[in-house]
Amino acid sequence: MQDLPDDLRLITLNCWGLKYISKLRRERITEIGRQLSIASPQPHIVALQECFTQEDYKNIRRQTRFVLPYGKFYHSAAFGGGLAILSRWPIEGSTMYLYPLNGRPTAFWRGDWYVGKGIAHAKIRYGPAAKQVIEVFNTHTHAPYEGGKPNDSYLCHRTAQSWEMAKLLRGATERGHLTLAMGDFNMIPLSPEHQLITSLAPVRDVWRVMHPDSSLGPAHHPAEKARGRPVPTAEFNIQENGASSDGPYNTWRWTKSQQKMLGPGKHPTTVSPDTPDRLGKKLDYIFASSGDIQALGGAWVVKNVNVGMMMRHPELGCSLSDHFSIEATLTFHPLPEDQSPSPALSTGPNVDHLSNGPTTPAATDTLPRPLPEPTLGSAETAGADSTLRNGAYLQLQSPPPSLNHEPDSSSRAQLAFFLRHKHNSHNYASLPPTTYDTILAIIQTYASREQSQLTWRARRFFFALFASVACLVGVWFVPSGRNYISFILVLVSTLGLVAGTVEGLMALLFFRSELNALREFHWEVRNAKRALLAGDSGGLGGKGLSEFDAQ
Repeated sequence: MQDLPDDLRLITLNCWGLKYISKLRRERITEIGRQLSIASPQPHIVALQECFTQEDYKNIRRQTRFVLPYGKFYHSAAFGGGLAILSRWPIEGSTMYLYPLNGRPTAFWRGDWYVGKGIAHAKIRYGPAAKQVIEVFNTHTHAPYEGGKPNDSYLCHRTAQSWEMAKLLRGATERGHLTLAMGDFNMIPLSPEHQLITSLAPVRDVWRVMHPDSSLGPAHHPAEKARGRPVPTAEFNIQENGASSDGPYNTWRWTKSQQKMLGPGKHPTTVSPDTPDRLGKKLDYIFASSGDIQALGGAWVVKNVNVGMMMRHPELGCSLSDHFSIEATLTFHPLPEDQSPSPALSTGPNVDHLSNGPTTPAATDTLPRPLPEPTLGSAETAGADSTLRNGAYLQLQSPPPSLNHEPDSSSRAQLAFFLRHKHNSHNYASLPPTTYDTILAIIQTYASREQSQLTWRARRFFFALFASVACLVGVWFVPSGRNYISFILVLVSTLGLVAGTVEGLMALLFFRSELNALREFHWEVRNAKRALLAGDSGGLGGKGLSEFDAQ
């Protein structure tokens, strides 16, 4: 075992590696692997999403084998979940947890059901003591195809997926392990899905630790518009808001005519930092716990966080993915001298090494600023200088607003927060009862929809079966010499039987399975609410419902 680390460098990146769909996939994946291998500081743990093929995974592994010698590619469903975890230290164990609710097979053009989305889990040991373990949970949740509108049929899926993630995170933290949730969560900050994770599990969004005033979505989102803030610039959205998706710096969000300016031998096209960014948003996250404070003699706190992997492909000129990465450094902050650590850590060597972590205030990594000329989208930014001066757009200040000695950003303040809220205890804050009622209403609405779908598909099955038999019987009554009519009846019977069989299997297998998953989810939420009202603030368990209440 190598010396115990003072810092942990983390990276999460959606690689956009859909086979046959993602453009320039092999070239981009190769460059992603190369950039990870030369990254400074070197990463300790990397979580990848949309890495769907073994070819791409092995490509990245070959290039990062000296920096990240351990890795795990996770298999799932028909096409795989696209999840992989790379590590500096050995992976002692791993599990692939499939989400009980994850899309529908009828929406084959969306593909979420076919890739079997879930949570990839890896148990990584970085030291010899019992609690010197990192549990990493990597995920790519269901995409918000319908924009999170009140009638969004996938809202229940994303809510259930956040609930599942919170359960796993809570279990890992109760084991006393440093717990990380990384990935593309397809949610905006402080959304209901975001609050489920941070309220039901003792983890914090590392970006909001360092940037508590960062945006709540793109500029046009109601939650962000309600704050009355000007439209941010591209640079502000990167440095302050952590907008890892849909911003003007990413070439895959450019128009086709703009993308034609890229390619081998063409002059580099850059984006002005002052370009207004109305669409950029944060979808990628790193959530982190503190570890067992008493056993470790201190806590893992956030040192810095930044948006990364913004460089272009050196030959093609395109962005390496349609997402940028979120990168964070956790640092170990020891307990004050008057709070002696538990003897649980004295079971192996290097004990003193852990108790001498750095105590420097948090800082942010410096990102390379794009060259201001030539600029892209000059028509949109014409006259922007005057509007910038008038405060129509949020510009990047120096230092950024959230780093002006916010009380929660320093290592000492974070340690005090963990101790004050007993982050390792079973008494972590829960959701208010009204939130549970909202989740139950979402479940009921979606369950009614699926029950209706099951009923109609079952009826179509029986209708198709009756029509198929009727066509076959009709063949007997076709006049001689009219063989073409017999052929048509047999063809209709066969096609109808095939269609009916598909409808029957969907009703019997998929919709019944989903309704059973909804019943389980409904029971868990009701049980959590009952436990909360009964005085158990755990929020995910406690005094259970009776069998009568569970019906």
